[in-house]
Amino acid sequence: MAGFIVTQIEITDPETYDSYRAQVPPTLEAYGGEYVVRGGEQAVLEGDWPYPRTVILKFPSVEQAKAWHASAEYEGPKALRQSAAKGNMLVVDGV
Repeated sequence: MAGFIVTQIEITDPETYDSYRAQVPPTLEAYGGEYVVRGGEQAVLEGDWPYPRTVILKFPSVEQAKAWHASAEYEGPKALRQSAAKGNMLVVDGV
């Protein structure tokens, strides 16, 4: 079953975040990850959505998604993201 990482973020340092964005795609490949949503226009239809940017990644499984997030390959980019944005991230089983 596919695993999805869903991230809501607000970019606080655009220059550093641009560097993060450039570094992430190669880290995804080894774990079978791909972008489903990478920013773009969004409109809240119900409830609260506290951050203006949404990113959704798809992996072959939740285990692969968690392995990518904890990987040595993503360690550096993750630190960049954490210094350049604030937000929420979760992993969820898909269909």
